[in-house]
Amino acid sequence: MNIESKIKELTEKLNQYAYEYYTLDEPSVEDSEYDRLYQELVKLEAENPQLTRADSPTHRTGGVILDGFVKFRHPYNLYSLGDVFSREELAVWEERVRKEIANPEYICELKIDGLSLSLYYENGFLVTAATRGDGTTGENITENVKRIKDVPLKLKDAIDIVVRGEAYLPRKNFAKLNKERELEGAAPFANPRNAAAGTLRTKIVAKRGLATFLYQEASPATNDTQEEVLEYFEELGFQVNPERKFARNMDEIWEFIEEATRLRDELPYDIDGVVVKVNNLAEQEELGFTVKAPRWAIAYKFPAEQAETEILSVDWTVGRTGVVTPTANMIPVLLAQTTVARATLHNVDYIEEKDIRIGDHVLIYKAGDIIPKVGKVL
Repeated sequence: MNIESKIKELTEKLNQYAYEYYTLDEPSVEDSEYDRLYQELVKLEAENPQLTRADSPTHRTGGVILDGFVKFRHPYNLYSLGDVFSREELAVWEERVRKEIANPEYICELKIDGLSLSLYYENGFLVTAATRGDGTTGENITENVKRIKDVPLKLKDAIDIVVRGEAYLPRKNFAKLNKERELEGAAPFANPRNAAAGTLRTKIVAKRGLATFLYQEASPATNDTQEEVLEYFEELGFQVNPERKFARNMDEIWEFIEEATRLRDELPYDIDGVVVKVNNLAEQEELGFTVKAPRWAIAYKFPAEQAETEILSVDWTVGRTGVVTPTANMIPVLLAQTTVARATLHNVDYIEEKDIRIGDHVLIYKAGDIIPKVGKVL
């Protein structure tokens, strides 16, 4: 296959995966596979810029807009974050910052695996809540967000402010929700992030127990540092994640990443990495943005944990509504600190697409670190 055909194939495949992930909330591949293909496309486009397609996902800043909600035009562009996947890649970003800023300081925060939100307050009252959408236009989900118990409808100060954050489903609520869905004969959610996205599009937000962490002021900030922004948010009544660290260099940043990796399985919510931000807001403004991401922040993504095992048999379960769900029985294997002996196969199409057979040796992973899934046949 020539380079032009390869770029075309990767572009179309990644756009389809993005549509499944952001719009349908039904991802067909694990995040690590998407990230691998995305990095392959970035490399090919960098080497062959004349072959870059107009619909390349590298031009995008997020998902597409659903038709079922009123569209909301953000007054401030909501950028996505660039990703790195190793200490070496993170060090390249940090060195790039040092070339522009003398003696930069950083704030390291957990990367919550949920759905991005923007909250708009006027005179201290919540007037609009919207999804990030494509970074310019999102979905107005105000009435649903008002049902999230930790989102303040009125702030402690009568101010105008735009706040960005993440809505997520705590792990215990996710487990309870999927148990209820199985009893009803409905397909379980793949992970808490998809469950959170699906819940925000319904009127049962309060029942399912969504929660939030707020982390950024999208409107012009009234503080000098990101650290002060987070403290100010707490004073206003927002939920702010307590797991964060001030850092002065790469070694201190990596210490927090190692700590977060150890802490990950003990948390009551899902994280998929660590976000590192330049702490000083004036320096953030000086560094500015690329077309799609801030130069002053980066997301370190955890590698996907996998394990090899063998499929012994398949159970077929018929739900109350007639939905048939296949589940693989496997040689027990340790994965993400738990012993796994069963994994969902989703449906017949999934089995056929991956050519999964009894006796196959497979790689399994945990979607959202919760549900064991068969990722690849070896």
